[in-house]
Amino acid sequence: MKVIVEADGGSRGNPGPAGYGAVVRDKLTGETLAERKGFLGVATNNVAEYQGLIAGLRAARELNAETVDVRMDSKLVVEQMAGRWKIKHSSMQPLAREAQELARTFQKITYEWIPRERNRQADRLANEAMDGETKVDESKEGDKQPHWSGATGDPTRFILLRHGQTKLSVERRYSGRGDHPLTELGLEQAAKAAQRLSKVDDIAAIISSPLRRTVQTAQKLGEATGLDVVTHQGLIETDFGTWEGLTFAEAAKQDPEVHRRWLGDTSVRPPEGESFDEVNARVRKARSEIIAKFGGQTLVLVSHVTPIKTLLRQALDVGPQFLFRMHLDLTGVSIAEFYPDGHASVKLVNDTSHLG
Repeated sequence: MKVIVEADGGSRGNPGPAGYGAVVRDKLTGETLAERKGFLGVATNNVAEYQGLIAGLRAARELNAETVDVRMDSKLVVEQMAGRWKIKHSSMQPLAREAQELARTFQKITYEWIPRERNRQADRLANEAMDGETKVDESKEGDKQPHWSGATGDPTRFILLRHGQTKLSVERRYSGRGDHPLTELGLEQAAKAAQRLSKVDDIAAIISSPLRRTVQTAQKLGEATGLDVVTHQGLIETDFGTWEGLTFAEAAKQDPEVHRRWLGDTSVRPPEGESFDEVNARVRKARSEIIAKFGGQTLVLVSHVTPIKTLLRQALDVGPQFLFRMHLDLTGVSIAEFYPDGHASVKLVNDTSHLG
């Protein structure tokens, strides 16, 4: 995918109350694919401009963009990121490094200076961010302060629920795209999880993988809350290819070299299957689509081991080895919050207290 990132930032006082805005557009159609804005507290214009760039690049990465054309009205940021000007100020060096690390995740990236009148959407978002914070009633000021990590805005809260028991989970077999129903115990586990989560009073939607075991689990919660269950293909489990239905030992015996490499390298695919890197890209796209529709609300996502681990990994912004070191139980509940400025927070991991 080829996209354009337009970013802007401003400070009323320089330094003073500061905010940023960013827009991601489809390069071919001009369609707006994502918007980001955030309040920064007291900062300079240049710091705000860099934060706008970082937010725009994060949004482009979430959309799985391959080619990015960055357009900004900050001559300083454009020239520094293009490598033509040195980055001398200490407050901008870490921001520039973060932007450069994000830039390296794309196949190609370019930087172009544009006049302010061609950057109106990003400028509007930056001013909205500043207006929303600086005009708040002083008696309520504490409610509008940025999150301790620097995150701003209302997060989208993902309550992540793994499905209940199936015959293959009892036998410890690879269970990917096979459409297996829940066992009787699995239905009981789903009912207990539903009873627990039904006490959350602000759930806006229940979104499930389309496979039967997740839909059955989600339907228990739907019955308890009165909410309909919708499905999203991006939440489906990894395609294990020819290992589907095999035990660990059987897959290792069938394809010893591939299986060995697969256990430590997320780019390796099972034969005729899907790599964890491909799952990561798929889940990131699903996350962006879900947030675009339900941003700022609380959602229950009913899915499988790999997609849930992947969402937690994305929230923590950690490397792929996380996938091999995290355990998730049947109907384990985890919570991750994703903020509109690109920050995220993990609040809970693999809680099964409802089963006790």
